[in-house]
Amino acid sequence: MIRNDAGEYLLHLRDHIPGIWEPGMWSLLGGGREPADRSLEETVRRELLEEAGLHIPVLMPFGVEYAKSSDGATVPIQIFAGHWSGDPAGLELTEGVMLHWFRPGIMPCLRMSPSTLDVVLRHAETCAADANRPEDSGTLSGRTSAPESRPPAAPLLPASSPGGGAVLNVVGVHLYLERDDGRILLGLRHPDSAYAGSTWHFLAGHCEQESAVACLIREAKEEAGLLIRPEDVDLVHTVHLVDTHGGQPRMQMVFRARKWRGEPEILEPDKCTAWQWWEPDALPSRTVPYARAAVAGIGVGRRYTEVGWS
Repeated sequence: MIRNDAGEYLLHLRDHIPGIWEPGMWSLLGGGREPADRSLEETVRRELLEEAGLHIPVLMPFGVEYAKSSDGATVPIQIFAGHWSGDPAGLELTEGVMLHWFRPGIMPCLRMSPSTLDVVLRHAETCAADANRPEDSGTLSGRTSAPESRPPAAPLLPASSPGGGAVLNVVGVHLYLERDDGRILLGLRHPDSAYAGSTWHFLAGHCEQESAVACLIREAKEEAGLLIRPEDVDLVHTVHLVDTHGGQPRMQMVFRARKWRGEPEILEPDKCTAWQWWEPDALPSRTVPYARAAVAGIGVGRRYTEVGWS
């Protein structure tokens, strides 16, 4: 994950060849470990040189992205972060179609993996937060350096753009499932989740090239084995959320399924480690705050909540 002085990220447009990893999608440069590689850092440095002739002086681990391979298996990918501000047109690309700089605000419009989009946006949020800290904090996105050597960390496009540019919102969908006894379903997120680890949350996901209802139905089946029909779904609450000042806005849509088939199963243990039914007025203390706000809003018949804008 390579960021420049302008706060843009270098993305790689992959070949559109059936059978390869993420064909025709924008992704990060990288690849698989080979037997001769002594570490994952050595792997990523080799891949950067082989694919684009790039040498990044400082690379620091940022997190782990969990992606799905073509056979449906979950694959952990170590993400390293580095800084470079060159012209990608001058690089000799040996794989894929092209390299291009993108600001985080435009990325939800690109054809890219939701897990890759999520990890880049979270890195950008971290850089924005670091930019607002005192200079003597000495860290930027996991990289320790002297303050004067730190590259400028541009925040994401602001929620209100004085320059008049449009700001794109990430759209999330969430399942509000309520049993006959009034209890609702929440999942315990994996401790290593990039967002809200070890915290209870709705079954949720990001919209891809699909409608919000289609996304909800897909996520319910993939994450918990629940079968839901479109005609049994109602939008019951929306949370317009911004996690950090100047951060990426998110429109979080909460849908109630009036009917469904199946009992919740742990089908993606790298994301969710437990499903449990809770009383709406007695949620666990470690519940995602905007999910708690949505449950409270649904309880009183309110359809909309704003979080983080004031």
